[in-house]
Amino acid sequence: LMGNPALISGGPGGRFARGENNGDTRKFANKKLNKGAILKRLWRYLGRNRFLLILALLFSVTSSALALYGPKLSGKALDAIELGTGKVDFDTVLSCVVLMIFFYLASAVLSYFLRLVMLKISRKVTWQMRHDIFENLSALPVSFFDKYQTGDIISTITYDVDTVNQSLSTDLLQILQSVVTVVVSFVMMMTIAPKLVVVFLFTIPLTIVFVRWLTGKVRPMFRRRSRRLGELNGFVEEMLSGQKTIHAYGQEDAVQERFDEKNLEAVSAYSKAEAFGTVSGPVIMFINNISLALISTFGAIQFLSGRIRLGDLNSFVMYSRRFSGPINDVANIISELQSAFAAAERVFNLIDAKPEPEDAPDAVELGQVKGDVQLTDVDFSYVPGQPIIQNLNLHAKPGSLTAIVGPTGAGKTTIINLLMRFYDVDGGAVYVDGHDIRNVTRKSLRKAYSMVLQDTWLFHGTIFDNIAYGKQGATMEEVVAAAKAAHIHGYISRLPEGYNTVLSDNGTSISKGQKQLLTIARAMLLDAHMLILDEATSNVDTRTEQQIQKAMRKLMEGKTCFVIAHRLSTIQSADNILVLDGGKVVEQGTHESLMAQKGVYCRLYESQFDAVE
Repeated sequence: LMGNPALISGGPGGRFARGENNGDTRKFANKKLNKGAILKRLWRYLGRNRFLLILALLFSVTSSALALYGPKLSGKALDAIELGTGKVDFDTVLSCVVLMIFFYLASAVLSYFLRLVMLKISRKVTWQMRHDIFENLSALPVSFFDKYQTGDIISTITYDVDTVNQSLSTDLLQILQSVVTVVVSFVMMMTIAPKLVVVFLFTIPLTIVFVRWLTGKVRPMFRRRSRRLGELNGFVEEMLSGQKTIHAYGQEDAVQERFDEKNLEAVSAYSKAEAFGTVSGPVIMFINNISLALISTFGAIQFLSGRIRLGDLNSFVMYSRRFSGPINDVANIISELQSAFAAAERVFNLIDAKPEPEDAPDAVELGQVKGDVQLTDVDFSYVPGQPIIQNLNLHAKPGSLTAIVGPTGAGKTTIINLLMRFYDVDGGAVYVDGHDIRNVTRKSLRKAYSMVLQDTWLFHGTIFDNIAYGKQGATMEEVVAAAKAAHIHGYISRLPEGYNTVLSDNGTSISKGQKQLLTIARAMLLDAHMLILDEATSNVDTRTEQQIQKAMRKLMEGKTCFVIAHRLSTIQSADNILVLDGGKVVEQGTHESLMAQKGVYCRLYESQFDAVE
């Protein structure tokens, strides 16, 4: 619960993206990696499956070699026919045919097993990539999720990883077989007619120059294609999560127009990259056909002059086709390779995103926390030069209830971020039991708090699992006791499956108030020494809110509480009320003392009272 960034940030449309973080929602994967770096990273993933790679290499070499011996046998069978006399050595022809059938069949079987091995490798690599991405996501700071779209991240985990997987399972296999085919074909041609090989000294350099030029043009297009698709997914994710608001404000047509624009951008980027990438096939085929025409011409001249036999010429032509064919195939998959490179670049940028800084070498574990919290001369800003908190001083004694109030954007939730060390202060310090929290391990610090936010978070699982989420090994009795204290037990008992009722899709089947009560029960169950409530009762009625306040006050006796509330009537019993305005503490004290001052708090309280009247 404490380590879930979505709970505090609310995603790209959350509290910080809307206000305190100035809506700074950007796309990630801005760091460009060269092909060498990408290939090196991919090889690290492939290198974890060395046995399968060696097996694939053996299958590829053997399969290609068996298939490439066919043209040699074909030429031998043709030479068994004496031109002019019509005599045929049927034994030789028959033996060549039988061997060709055997070699081609064996090659086909080995090719099938080769594909199975490559699929297994790609599956392992895909699993490992997604594992590494999600592992790093879990370690990223809250600030990362404040800046980048959730849909864009999901697009990388799904589409981009699948693109890399497709390249590994098909393109890599094709390139591997092509390399073997080119090498073996070249060796066979050198043994048959070395002089005819000179033709490739002109066509191959021409092909290489063209491929290098095309690669430089195509890769940025595929990078843009992946980025546009990520933007489209991010937009769709945001709009789907806000359907109620869209319908309430009648913005369906406006949203559709914006979707059509982003959809057109994504489709245009896709079609442009694909159209430019497909140029390679026809051009390379044209170059290969020129080489074939030259070989046929020069070969015919050598045959007529008696320098080469017809069978050898036939074999050479077949090998030349095998030699140039893979080059053509590789050229055809250039677009796919560039797409894979662009996708891999986004994947590795997400994996390389910097996690939270490691704890200080001398960081201590918070043991028996008393709950003495102190903020001294604290300054903080999300964006340099735009301060949110300035010279903040606060002392919350163990077992006290500190309420934080103020207008929207005053910095109330920012204080919670600093207490939990989701962000570090720019100046001053935050202390817990006399320890500067920068010298305390984050895990022990966050375990010392339980938290309930305005934006509820439930996951797919039973009600029991959702309540017991923060406490490993919680019993049914403990969960029921927490549910009763949160005044949600009666509702759960009326459900057909009770505490075994499965919630799905963030609990959309239950009301916001019920979801809020479930998260409150979760916080009550957690054995923490401090409690944070960020407008936690905003979705429940006033009567239930009062009951929850009493129950929490009883459960949190001897523990430190921090409450952010808009309804000031709910915090009159607070030991200390902190009034923020513009990132500064303008007033501080109990309800009675602040009312007596006739200042900001008094005006806020009376304005709410007048509004109720």
